[in-house]
Amino acid sequence: MAARLTQVQGHLSNNHPRGLLAGEVAIITGAAQGIGRSTALLFAKEGAKVVVSDLDAKKAEAVVEEIRAAGGDAIAVGGDVSAEDFPDRIIKATIDKYGKLNHLINNAGFTFDKMIHTMTDQTFDIILKVHVRAPFRLIRAAAPYLRIKGSKENRSIVNVSSTSGLHGNVGQINYAAGKAAVVGMSKTIAKEWGSFGVRANTVAYGFIETRLTANKADGASIEIGGKKIALGVPKPAAPTGDKKAAAPPVPNPIPLQRGGTPDEAGAAILFLASPLASYISGHTLEVTGGLGI
Repeated sequence: MAARLTQVQGHLSNNHPRGLLAGEVAIITGAAQGIGRSTALLFAKEGAKVVVSDLDAKKAEAVVEEIRAAGGDAIAVGGDVSAEDFPDRIIKATIDKYGKLNHLINNAGFTFDKMIHTMTDQTFDIILKVHVRAPFRLIRAAAPYLRIKGSKENRSIVNVSSTSGLHGNVGQINYAAGKAAVVGMSKTIAKEWGSFGVRANTVAYGFIETRLTANKADGASIEIGGKKIALGVPKPAAPTGDKKAAAPPVPNPIPLQRGGTPDEAGAAILFLASPLASYISGHTLEVTGGLGI
């Protein structure tokens, strides 16, 4: 107990200027933009060696260049997380380059919204394949490098969920089901791998300002299996006609009165992976600006 306290205090002091994750190795999926990119940059700033993974390999390489330009260490591994060969390929690249793995951040994902009565099997299945099956397969592939009996190194898994997974959301039965499954996945890992010193937690985000919450009319999209999927949220049209007759603005339901930034979202992942959370496992951290309290 005293040793753990000393370790945490050391990381908080100026005696460890190299960072909270100094010398540790982290895989971050969906790391070319948004929350994933911010997380990768934050991890690198705190001394981690980062494996930047994304469907868009060119953007992943750009994040690696950002990290290296700032004096950090990173490699890019492009590819679809749901591809059959992806887990073995990214684990091999990580071990070949760095020789170990400390943290696995399952962040990759997207939304494909439809109302229940119009949603096809394919639309439902593709979200579960990316948000549930893919993280499970990657976690399983990483098992030999995380389940190390007697190791004192900081090791963790952080799975990204959403308030849609905790409370449901209109038009998102596929996404809500997938993100609810992620919570159960983290709790199960925490129970199975706790004896190996591996912590597993979930971050459930509310409204974070990324391409998934931007105006759908902006045209952002993702291509999965040759199919182009539009990203974003439909925004209501501006009121027309007599301004006095227009409906009053809807009050912001978020107590902090704003959406979160990708950096704020990434900081929550950094906290859970860091020694500051050394006795936190099986937890779901809601990052919502107070929404839902």
